[in-house]
Amino acid sequence: MKKIAVFCGSSLGFSEIYQKEAQLLGEYFCKHSIAMVYGGGKIGMMGAIANSMLKNNGEVIGVIPHFLRHQEVEHTNISMMYITKKMSKRKVKISKMVDGYIALAGGFGTLDEIFEVLTLGQLGIEKKPIGILNTNGFFDFLMQQLDVMVTEGYVKKENREMILISNSVEELMNKMRNYQAPDTSKVTNMVAS
Repeated sequence: MKKIAVFCGSSLGFSEIYQKEAQLLGEYFCKHSIAMVYGGGKIGMMGAIANSMLKNNGEVIGVIPHFLRHQEVEHTNISMMYITKKMSKRKVKISKMVDGYIALAGGFGTLDEIFEVLTLGQLGIEKKPIGILNTNGFFDFLMQQLDVMVTEGYVKKENREMILISNSVEELMNKMRNYQAPDTSKVTNMVAS
């Protein structure tokens, strides 16, 4: 994997553990020559991982919609910044550039982005690994909800298994490297007909 999209908060949250884990992920990317593609902000978790990578001479690529440049406080020291007209264009741009996705602690935007790529994976449009770094059990309740959705027949077990989750950077990256996308040809054929 050469480039990975990271979805995370524009806030740091209340515990330093999230920021520290973001920095560890950034250091891992640098050590393994993986470029990060992210939302382009210099604040919150986004800033923490970007700054960690820049400090270690890593490649950091931002993609930010024009209307968020001030709100997310655009990072001006990164390797490259793409500016899009709309949020939907940002997502398409990121998707075309990356080999996989990782979500860190964040809010509505983080969930929106990770669930969009999961939906595309479920439909067979995306076949890239989708990881969640579960620092401090941040995503435990979300995973429980997804298990309920499987139990109640709203999410297929194989689609639930598309989510690679770990509380360890090293383990998550190993899972992502070994990921095999599920066969979605039945879904693709249903959509096409």
